[in-house]
This record gives sequence, structure tokens and C-alpha cells, in this order.
Amino acid sequence: MRVLGIETSCDETAIAVYDGKQGLLSHVLYSQIALHAQYGGVVPELASRDHIRKTLPLIQQALKEANCTADSIDAVAYTAGPGLAGALLVGAAIGRSLAFAWGKPALAVHHMEGHLLAPMLEANAPAFPFIALLVSGGHTQLVKVDGIGLYELLGESVDDAAGEAFDKTAKLMGLDYPGGPLLAKLATQGDAKKYKFPRPMTDRPGLDFSFSGLKTAAANVIASEGNSPQVQADIAASFQQAVVDTLVFKCRRALQETGLKRLVVAGGVSANQSLREQLEQLLKSLKGEVYYPRKEFCTDNGAMIAYAGYQRLKAGQQQDLTIGVTPRWPMTQLPPL
Repeated sequence: MRVLGIETSCDETAIAVYDGKQGLLSHVLYSQIALHAQYGGVVPELASRDHIRKTLPLIQQALKEANCTADSIDAVAYTAGPGLAGALLVGAAIGRSLAFAWGKPALAVHHMEGHLLAPMLEANAPAFPFIALLVSGGHTQLVKVDGIGLYELLGESVDDAAGEAFDKTAKLMGLDYPGGPLLAKLATQGDAKKYKFPRPMTDRPGLDFSFSGLKTAAANVIASEGNSPQVQADIAASFQQAVVDTLVFKCRRALQETGLKRLVVAGGVSANQSLREQLEQLLKSLKGEVYYPRKEFCTDNGAMIAYAGYQRLKAGQQQDLTIGVTPRWPMTQLPPL
């Protein structure tokens, strides 16, 4: 089966073609960073309009790079949530309409399931069961994964997601949008022990996260310490270390409580080098293994949607002719394969 995947959940238009026998045949992506940078964040209406302009040309490009035609596509998968409603509707309308015109099945894919399964695109793919840390601009979740669709939510952020805290703190520091990667880069030049930031919710039982208070603590330091280059680097390093320590602490607790030895880390923040290094150390100490997607598949991409769609389409699932999206969509509501 050969699946065309369409991802338009936020500010990146991404298309991919995945073949069940040959693997990933093509993946193309257009980022809207330049469009939203002047506003300091994503403007949903502008994102939707840009998806309208970019999706069909990118589909044509992905098909060409995969050496495919519409006739050689067996199904279409598109992101239907969670995400920005208008942006999701663009991909859903185009994906469902193309499938209807081509006489092929279509499937609405859960964005976070796409992230969770992205490491399966690698040669060293994890086996079930495992713990998944899904960490991005919109989500921070720990999930016990027994199989595709067999998800138990162990913990999640009660306020800001980790990536959101990175971006907001970077904005307070005057860094350009998107600020999270810039803050991480700046952190390499700073002293992570310079400022004592809290490690939220590590002093109590449970696996939930909270990063709003950490962001506020950083804001207070930024306001009181000034913005010299070294001060900024030290704040960035100290803030990043607090986030990483918190994520690693919760991952350790989840692995110990479940007795599992495999950890999957996915989502945009999974590209953070400091987080990767400390999770590697954690899993080595626990005699376990940690798995990531390649860095280009940490952020939103069409490959993960095509792959997740392929797995469910192969099992016989498909969408009716309704074009609908679910901006808020708990992953635990997905049916198991």
C-alpha cells in the first residue's frame, strides 16, 4: 500500500509518500516561520491561508520526487487534530477531496500519534511496549504504549507545554521567533548553574508537568538581571537545565513505576541536544534504550502522518465522506489496531 500523507496542523505544510514495502519515498516541507516572525507567534488565519496556497503544489512536488502519479497512490492520510481548526480544515478538505476524486480510501490521522510513531521510520525502530515522552510546543505528555492505539496517559502538562515555555521565555529575552531553538543555542554559551530555577512538580508524587511557574521565575530574573550577552546566555542555560532536569526526572519515574526499559521521545523539543544527552545517560543507568526520530522528523512533518495513516489503513480503517477536524482530540480515544 502506498499512502500520501498531508500535515497542516499549525505553521508547516508538509507532504510525504510512504510505501509499505519500499518505505518513505518522498517528503517535502514548507515552513511559515518567515510569515509569522514579524508577529512573534503563529497567526491562525494567516497560517490557514498559506496552507491553501502551498498544499497542492507540495503534493505535486512530493508525487514527482516519489516518481508517483495519482494512479499509484492507494490511500490518502491527513492530520485532523489536534491543532489549529482552520489549518486542519485545509489539509482535511484537500486530502478527503483528492481521495474522493481518485476513488481511494482516506483516513483522518491524530497528529500526536504521528509524532509517537515517527521513530518507527528509523532502521532501529522500538518494539512495543514502551514509554513515550511527547514533548513539543503544544504538548508535554508521558504515555504508556502497548501497541498502536493502546495508549495509557500517565501524565501531562497542567499549563504550558515545555516547548511553549521555551518559546515564551525566549520572547521575554528578546529573541526572534521561533525562540526555543535560539534559546537552546544560546544556552551552549552560558553557565547552567548560575541561576537556581525550580524543577516544577518533582517534589510530589505523580507524572504531571507544569512549566508556567518556571517561565515566571525566568521572567523575574530577566527583569532584574538585565540583558547583557553573558547574562542572557546564563539565563538560557539555567532555564534549559531546569526544563531538561524536570523531563528526565519524570521519565525516570515513569520507567521505574511501569518497569519498562524502552523510552521513545518525539515532538519538536526531542531535537534538543541537552535533553538527548541526559536521557541517554538515564537509560544507560537503567540498562534500557531510548529512541528518537531523526531531527528533521522531530518537528511537524508529512512522513509521520503518512506512516501513521498507513498502519491504520492497512488494518482496514478509513474515513467516510465527511470533512471534519478535531482541534482538541485526546489520543486515548483512538481505537486500537
